[in-house]
Amino acid sequence: MHPNAQILHDFYDAFGRRDAEAMVAHYGDDVEFSDPVFPALRGDEARGMWRMLCGRAKDLKVVASGISADDTSGKAHWDADYLFSATGRMVNNRIDASFTFRDGKIVKHVDTFDLWRWSGMALGLPGKLLGWSPPLQNKIRRGAAEGLAAYMKKRAAG
Repeated sequence: MHPNAQILHDFYDAFGRRDAEAMVAHYGDDVEFSDPVFPALRGDEARGMWRMLCGRAKDLKVVASGISADDTSGKAHWDADYLFSATGRMVNNRIDASFTFRDGKIVKHVDTFDLWRWSGMALGLPGKLLGWSPPLQNKIRRGAAEGLAAYMKKRAAG
């Protein structure tokens, strides 16, 4: 197995255990992360997002598959089943991830998934009916950004 593929296996194994510190240990200092909810995180924000998500996770199950990597890039598919804490609704999110590596660290991580599908599960009827719409998607992103900012502020205050 390529060493970068092992990094991805370790990353998702740690996620399944909700061990954010083990996850973020694989990130480079100035890592770039994006997904449909958190479109542009860098460095401490990306690490903070995983710490926040692992800390809030209830009934989390992560299953990674299709992991492959070479010297500079990698990919994986992963499924996450969890309770969305804001609504108490169960979510099954199916995500495709791509990675860029440098010096044995992840320096870019991009997750893609269907935000409309996710919003239907997480938000119920409003998400099913309006999850495709930019206003609702932007509201989801704003709420996530505000939650991350509050989490990071509380963490910094100690």
